[in-house]
Amino acid sequence: MARKPAKSRPQAQKPARKATANAADGDDTVITALKLADARLTPAMQAYFDKCTEKLGFVPNVLKAYAFDMPKLEAFVAMYNDLMLAPSGLSKLEREMIAVAVSAQNRCYYCLVAHGAAVRALADDPVLGELMAMNYRAGRLSKRQRAMLDFAVKLTATPFDFEEADREHLRRAGFSDRDIWDISAIVGFFNMSNRVASATDMRPNSVYHGQARG
Repeated sequence: MARKPAKSRPQAQKPARKATANAADGDDTVITALKLADARLTPAMQAYFDKCTEKLGFVPNVLKAYAFDMPKLEAFVAMYNDLMLAPSGLSKLEREMIAVAVSAQNRCYYCLVAHGAAVRALADDPVLGELMAMNYRAGRLSKRQRAMLDFAVKLTATPFDFEEADREHLRRAGFSDRDIWDISAIVGFFNMSNRVASATDMRPNSVYHGQARG
């Protein structure tokens, strides 16, 4: 007697894959975890925002985060521009390297993303930007750069341990006393910025993630 053909079992359907959000989704619209209404930009700050848009293609989110209070925004911009862009014995790349080394010590997401992109661009070296964010000690840095970053990280982690030997180590690496002041001021500025950014969950512009990747 012929057997009846076995009924084929319906194949179990795989559950539909949920669309996953990009890790940076929303970072350009919800910039901090605080609900602070923007103030009206002063003419000087409006011109500065316009200049950022012209030169960078966007306004850095840190500026938007400070835009609820014009005196704070203007003070932040003035200090940043003086430390990071004004004439100095430190190159712009060296100043950005300090920013990333300090931010790595503090695990500041905003500053690691934003200033890591700056290191990649200024050095024309995508690997250096990533290395700085992970562990600058793994890099093939010059003695000058290594001395500078060791000083910056120690000043971030254990400022109470500083002695004349720490300053003398920088002098032997080729830094002047004015350079030591500038290094120290940049370290202080980014320790402040890191803490504000972390406390408010400040989000970096999503465009930074793809910049200067080679």
